[in-house]
Amino acid sequence: MNLVSPEIPGLVWAYRFLPGESQCVRIAADSSIDSLTEGEGWLWLHLALSDARTPGLIERITDLPQVALSTLSSHDTQAAVTVADDMVYGTLVDFERTFDAVTKTIGWLHFAVTEKIIITTRLHPLRSIDRVKTAIEKNARCTRPIDLFEMLVMEFQRTLITLVLELTEELNVIEDDVYGEQGHNHQPGLAPLRRTAVRLHRHLRTLLALLRRAGTSEEDEVPVGFLDVAERLSDRLEAVDRDVFALQERARLLHEEIDSKLSSETNRHLYILSLMTAFLLPPTLVTGFFGMNTSNLPFADGSHGTLVAFLFIMISMGAAWSILKRIGII
Repeated sequence: MNLVSPEIPGLVWAYRFLPGESQCVRIAADSSIDSLTEGEGWLWLHLALSDARTPGLIERITDLPQVALSTLSSHDTQAAVTVADDMVYGTLVDFERTFDAVTKTIGWLHFAVTEKIIITTRLHPLRSIDRVKTAIEKNARCTRPIDLFEMLVMEFQRTLITLVLELTEELNVIEDDVYGEQGHNHQPGLAPLRRTAVRLHRHLRTLLALLRRAGTSEEDEVPVGFLDVAERLSDRLEAVDRDVFALQERARLLHEEIDSKLSSETNRHLYILSLMTAFLLPPTLVTGFFGMNTSNLPFADGSHGTLVAFLFIMISMGAAWSILKRIGII
């Protein structure tokens, strides 16, 4: 990766796909900028938005409309797919990665696809696009830029399936514990899982709606093959969205079960507290009566006053227990 190249600023990688070739050619980071604009075939250019010179590079090597240039250089966090002037551009959702691990943090990939070039930009390294890079280095199955766009979305769908399986395993563990005696203790672990599922479902529904709307465009208004690609991608994303929605519903029901357990435990504690109050109220009245500093208090004189008062306390507790049992509280 070269983010400080004086010739191609912000370049992460670039590949040229030649007609009839099964392998793509990688353009070196220290190549001249002319290597991006010269040559046969079509180009995949992947750039980092962390370099402030990236927007200027895109303007220099392409003739994209201003709205597409703005999309490629923006930091938008909303999915978008727009079809205009024989090109497709917008923003796709993905997952960020670190140098030594993958994460569940949602990231954003900006793209523009024409007949001769596909440009992708991102702020942070992304999981799916790195897998696409590895795949095309082994076998460049793409004959058109729109085919590479389809690979990007398909790889995101595969990543989603993997993530859904991971979240399902986590949910299974929490679910097993919830129906045990200490299930409510796992509520903090359920919250991030629910948050991830809700966000994924929201972004997937948005992306599906955008692809379906773009798929209704006239064939002469979009790159060749885009309508078929949009239909295939819609079917794939619809299937994984159902899995995400099912996961979201399971997490919601599990959250309700935890809340129910917490409410039951709270009610049980209140029930015990109410019983203790009911038992102790009569003895409190007895002790309050004998503790008054008034004249002619019973049993103030003699050697057995305390014992008699204690008997009154026991009798009052027995009477309270008998009344509570008769009316069905205990």
